[in-house]
Amino acid sequence: MPYPYVLLSAAVSLDGFLDDTGPDRLLLSSPADFDRVDEVRASVDAILIGAGTIRADNPRLLVNSPERRAARTAAGRPEYPLKVTVTATGDLDPDARFWHTGGEKIVYTTDEGAQRARALGIAADVVSLGAELDWRLLLEDLHDVRGVRRLMVEGGGTVHTQLLQQGLADELQLVLAPLFVGDPKAPRLFGPGGYQAGRLRLVETRRIEDVVLMRYEPTAPGIPGTPGTGGSASAADRHWLRLACELAAECPPSRTAFSVGAVVVAADGTELARGHSREAGDPVVHAEEAALAKIPADDPRLAAATVYTSLEPCTHRASRPHPCAELILRAGVRRVLTAWREPDTFVTAADGTGALREAGVAVLVLGEYEGEAKAPNGHLLT
Repeated sequence: MPYPYVLLSAAVSLDGFLDDTGPDRLLLSSPADFDRVDEVRASVDAILIGAGTIRADNPRLLVNSPERRAARTAAGRPEYPLKVTVTATGDLDPDARFWHTGGEKIVYTTDEGAQRARALGIAADVVSLGAELDWRLLLEDLHDVRGVRRLMVEGGGTVHTQLLQQGLADELQLVLAPLFVGDPKAPRLFGPGGYQAGRLRLVETRRIEDVVLMRYEPTAPGIPGTPGTGGSASAADRHWLRLACELAAECPPSRTAFSVGAVVVAADGTELARGHSREAGDPVVHAEEAALAKIPADDPRLAAATVYTSLEPCTHRASRPHPCAELILRAGVRRVLTAWREPDTFVTAADGTGALREAGVAVLVLGEYEGEAKAPNGHLLT
């Protein structure tokens, strides 16, 4: 299911702390950076914090600039983004400022927590996610029911940790403040546990007065599941599949073949190769074929790699002896993500997805990108 774009936002000390243990909140950002955060808040559809942050900081979580609020309403949006919190227990203070400022609010919680929150009279829509908190259900509800397309997450550390560990964060905006906390009892930004492999992609660094903003994107593919499901898609999976769809738009147009893009990515997030249909003047080369041909057959990273392709790999072709599904199997790749199942335009019931799954490959179809995959092929579908 589609999720909102999830942006994690935090400021930390040089030694990685979110706050100290004093009675007052430690201000890590500079005035100019607080204004930048206000600008980001004004750009999103919803802002989320954990219940622990409400208890510790009692924030209002508003867009402070009247001009930015006016711009939102002029664009037909609510004056304030939707305010969201998450709690397993429903242990919330009904008098906290979070509930009594800004626009609409939602509490996501468990069955038990929902009973408690409603009994407390919390001024918000209380939504139960079941016996336990489930981030994927939460994000699906925000996207499908609440219309949230961009979600800003402002903490705390437990929330940031869980979203990163589950591969659900599209971007991390981290501000580094020029001070030390040094108290082992103070809260840290990230907790222990299993994170996705590989290095994040640095997309921006910016000096803002005496702090530094760093923006990162995850790159590592998700964890394969059973062959019948393909596992769960991570935020990085969605990035790579969007790239495959963009590559499809680079194909020379054809009346007799689809325009397809493909990317092969190692388990640590390293891009191994990319390709697209009819690449380099070859009128019959397919996207997966073009990408895999650029990787040595004995590259040990192929066994744990993921192939992203805008159209499911072919199982029949007249132009070459080996269809792309076979080439993927020969390469030893065990995970494939695609945006679009092949229609019957040229081959009836091709079912590359089914063929790969039968061979033990984990295949995941993200239909929310089907429109992007179809876009460069519109002339073949009318």
